[in-house]
Amino acid sequence: MKEEDRQKFDIKSYIPYFRKFHLFLGISYLVLGLLITYLINEEVGGIFLGIYPILAYGYFMWSSRKFSKNINTKWNKLGIYILIAALIFVIGMMYSGVKEDKLIVHPQSIEFTGSYSETLNQNEIQNIALVKALPNIVRKTHGFAVGKIRKGYFKTDQDEVIKLIINEDKGSYILFTKTNGKKVYFSSKEKSNESILNEIKKKLPEIEYQ
Repeated sequence: MKEEDRQKFDIKSYIPYFRKFHLFLGISYLVLGLLITYLINEEVGGIFLGIYPILAYGYFMWSSRKFSKNINTKWNKLGIYILIAALIFVIGMMYSGVKEDKLIVHPQSIEFTGSYSETLNQNEIQNIALVKALPNIVRKTHGFAVGKIRKGYFKTDQDEVIKLIINEDKGSYILFTKTNGKKVYFSSKEKSNESILNEIKKKLPEIEYQ
């Protein structure tokens, strides 16, 4: 700020307000996040943790205008607009992430829909298997992860990058191993993974199954 604007700014009142807001934000973020995660589920808890801080800081910027006495209001408005844009982006990303990505079986291929869509031709699939566990994931390289929903590319403790399309953790996963060695793990939300695998076997009997 310019020196004349700094003199007008009510810093003595602003600092206690700033402190109280962040104490409230920290405590409410922790308590509400834990309550929502354990009382509802991890997915809703993850959505809350992503959206709540943006809403809170939007309110903070709007309510703290009273201390500035309309100094640089255009920058305050710009900050609020940026937060609104960030909120819309996060909501869109969350919606896209939690929406079920489906597996569609075609006569000569298998299609995965969604943000990490992919079509595997029959000659690109080495084998398909139903497994009971995922590899030990150490980090996400490029993807979406909220609760037990995981979509995108993840690195294992064996330094292998695998693709996950996990709509829901059902205790079983369909593993697609490509001819190039790359692996895709899929788990449905609406259907059982066993029924999906049986459908694949009927339509694509020439693929090797384990």
